[in-house]
Amino acid sequence: MSTRKYAAKFENLDDIREHVGSLARAAGFSERAVYSVQLAADEAASNIIEHAYDGRADSSFMLRCEYSNERLIMTFLDRGKSFDISTVAAPDITADLSKRKIGGLGIFLMHKLMDEVAYRVTGSGNYLTLIKRKE
Repeated sequence: MSTRKYAAKFENLDDIREHVGSLARAAGFSERAVYSVQLAADEAASNIIEHAYDGRADSSFMLRCEYSNERLIMTFLDRGKSFDISTVAAPDITADLSKRKIGGLGIFLMHKLMDEVAYRVTGSGNYLTLIKRKE
């Protein structure tokens, strides 16, 4: 298991992608699965930075990664603004690009790329768990 603390800055996204990618490779995931894990982690961290913390650079979040039972489990913990994931509407990916609103693809992508996505709010913060099974 690996736990790291990151400042809520977009500059840390490269480090996050590299970290989860190296863990997935070490666990024997295919390059396609590694890419999926990296992109999902990037989207999760970006949402925390942009939405939970509204870009406040003095904030931080934790990322815990573990490989267990042929699954890579990534859990993000932040203490920012929470939300109800069930109220996030699926984007209309068939709409003309010029008519689509900017943003709104992060949660959609996480669900498409990962095998399981879970979000819960507790007294200690917001937990987003992303699970990818080994193919």
